[in-house]
Amino acid sequence: MINTVPKGVLIAAPQSGAGKTTVTLALLRALRNRGTAVVSAKSGPDYIDPKFHEAASGSPCINLDAWAMPISQIRTLAWDQANGAELLVIEGAMGLFDGAANGRGSAADLAAALGIPVVMVIDCAKQAQSVAALVSGFQHFRKDVPIAGLILNRVGSSRHEAMLRHALEPLAIPVLGVLARDERLALPERHLGLVQAGEHDELEQFLDEAADLCANQIDLDGLRQVAGTITHHTTTVQDTLPPFGQRIAIARDVAFSFAYPHLLDGWKKAGAELSFFSPLEDQPPQSDADAIYLPGGYPELHAGKLSAARIFKAAMQQSAERGALIYGECGGYMTLGDGLVDAEGKRHEMLGLLPLETSFADRRRHLGYRILTPLSRLPWSQTLSAHEFHYASTVREGRAERLFSAMDAEGAQLSDLGLRVGSVMGSFAHVIAARSEDRALA
Repeated sequence: MINTVPKGVLIAAPQSGAGKTTVTLALLRALRNRGTAVVSAKSGPDYIDPKFHEAASGSPCINLDAWAMPISQIRTLAWDQANGAELLVIEGAMGLFDGAANGRGSAADLAAALGIPVVMVIDCAKQAQSVAALVSGFQHFRKDVPIAGLILNRVGSSRHEAMLRHALEPLAIPVLGVLARDERLALPERHLGLVQAGEHDELEQFLDEAADLCANQIDLDGLRQVAGTITHHTTTVQDTLPPFGQRIAIARDVAFSFAYPHLLDGWKKAGAELSFFSPLEDQPPQSDADAIYLPGGYPELHAGKLSAARIFKAAMQQSAERGALIYGECGGYMTLGDGLVDAEGKRHEMLGLLPLETSFADRRRHLGYRILTPLSRLPWSQTLSAHEFHYASTVREGRAERLFSAMDAEGAQLSDLGLRVGSVMGSFAHVIAARSEDRALA
């Protein structure tokens, strides 16, 4: 029977690399295979994992960001996502208490905002009795973040398992599962994280194998029993970003896949008409679109094909000439520029709508939350919460207006971000939500 009151659980770990993504995917597919109506969410600014979630569960996945989103928006999005399902499974990011530079916006903050418990995935490969001290620390660090269960990962043998269980017994936290070391439970990665779900040729086989292991070694009924009721926010959310056009054409393919579902859904609910096109297939945006959105993604991996997409390039030029608002983020921003140099040092001609040259030949990581204030009323007029994560370097910027004044997560002033020429604009930052002090802070 479907729950009338949405319930959820957050899957977290002490640190990155403990296996929580693989465990989450295995749980989602195993629950789905059992006929459980399960949905999911990902904590923080992540575009890759949600697509794997969707493949595993068969249902769309949303992002919930405790640093960037108001509490009201987090609760409303989570409630709506879980409504009609039996369980909402949220995958944490990094370690449970890791957030921005000041610690805010962690997966723990998200769990506290939603009032749901945490199930910890513990990498036990190089420890035995010491696991008890580790788990005890997480158990008592914050009273508002209950640890309701443990999944012991990468356990070497039955003797190793017995040692772990004996050490953990005094903590009285249920061990919901024990997963042995298994090389099959690994996903390929690239510089921004996992290879995208659509590029994984054997994803279904991987998910089914992981689900079989999970079903045999994790107590799925126990997982559902420890889940908690999601705190509901009954007021109308006023924090969603308005659409920057009435008819918005959105680039969507493996080169432009980093678009947050909550933003697009918010635009639709506000009455905007959304259409989609593929630059890689040399498709033009809808001809009557008054706004065009080029999301982030991996244009550097497809730069040659984009450079040769004559129909797409001509249509974008025509759209700019007729005054359509064209907005690009990160990969989309680089595509709006004059040229992009790939990792091998080859330059590819891009759209030429902004005086910008970028390069992956000399990779430098740019990472962190951003507080953005538009320097004009476009594409939005309010202060924004955003995130920046890329390895591209700016080789050249010509004369153009700057798009955003920027600060980091702690409020330190940064250089202005982005460029604007007429109705064409963009930056390396991924916008998440309208800025509000009503956030899930530690």
